[in-house]
Amino acid sequence: MSNSTAITKASDAVVSPVDPDQTLKASKALIAHIKKAVTAPASSGRQNLLADEETTVAETPIWLTLTTKKHIHDSHRLQPSKIVLPHPLNADNESTICIITADPQRYYKNVVASDEFPEELRTRITRVIDISHLKAKFKAYEAQRKLFSEHDIFLADDRIQNRLPKALGKTFFKTTVKRPIPIVLMAQRPRVDGKRVAVPKGKKVKRDPVENVNARPTAEIVKEIQKAIGAALVSLSPSTNTAVKCGYASWEPEKLAENVDKVVKDLVERFVPQKWNNVRNIYIKGPDTAALPIYQTDELWLEESQVVKDGQEPASALPGKHHKGEKANVGKKRKSLDAEPESIEEKAKEDEERPAKKSKKAAAKALPLSNDDKLDKEIADRKSRLRKQKSAAKKAVDDE
Repeated sequence: MSNSTAITKASDAVVSPVDPDQTLKASKALIAHIKKAVTAPASSGRQNLLADEETTVAETPIWLTLTTKKHIHDSHRLQPSKIVLPHPLNADNESTICIITADPQRYYKNVVASDEFPEELRTRITRVIDISHLKAKFKAYEAQRKLFSEHDIFLADDRIQNRLPKALGKTFFKTTVKRPIPIVLMAQRPRVDGKRVAVPKGKKVKRDPVENVNARPTAEIVKEIQKAIGAALVSLSPSTNTAVKCGYASWEPEKLAENVDKVVKDLVERFVPQKWNNVRNIYIKGPDTAALPIYQTDELWLEESQVVKDGQEPASALPGKHHKGEKANVGKKRKSLDAEPESIEEKAKEDEERPAKKSKKAAAKALPLSNDDKLDKEIADRKSRLRKQKSAAKKAVDDE
């Protein structure tokens, strides 16, 4: 008895089908390959004498690549989403941070300078600026490039996140390297019995942003900043391929594997429509390495309607084509190439018998034939009448 070729669809379960042992095995192999590639001589024979092996390995990112059967998102999302990792990505105390806030910036500068704010985090924050000063100071392209190069991480209040593409331009948003990470600085509404209190209806009282700032307490702001700095960023686009940075080549394989498992779980559950049914492959890779698979699905389709049976013609990609009962090549048949050509006399006879066709435009433009004798007579009569009128008018003037 032959083996059945039927494939059972993956269940929409919460449990991840990714094997942790396979993830750890791929992490060990990838980190070992990157370290070996750094120490090996270049294929071109040239060696960079200024390059440091430890620094190169430490700065080499590890990416998780997810491929799906259908697009995850319909359009490019300029606002990245966050996945909190067990091991933060930006644990380096030397990286600088720029915070873009809602008006006014003085309140948030005072929060950073207060004693409640951690000293280690305060030394990393080199600039706090609100959206009004950002538009005024960094309107020029050169100023935006300078701001881009001065800081390593950019955080932005989620209230002004949608206004940043116009304020910062393509310098920040043409790539995802330093795209501002959204953080929630606005105070949350109070809760009663676990539910947020609704905003009272009616006319709202205008609030002075300087005297009455709608901001969180300092402890919550610190927690939000630390959460955004160490999180993995997910930038969705209309494609079947999504890449998320989840670690570095200098990490231990166990540490990298834990981050990979967390990214896979949150990425599929939060962002992929139809969850695991829409997942095709999951890989991890470096910038210049091959992709190592950690999960591959057995089914290549998402719906049963996409499966074509043996002997069945696949459906057309264009709508309205090849419907049931439609006949192809309806109309006159082409003449066979083997048919004898008609003689010149027969063709000429058919052309004479065929009535001449006239277009409607040509018929409308057709003019009657002119009669020169009649036209000359009319001109002569008009001239004689004009002469009589002139002589009568002259005679009337002389009599007066």
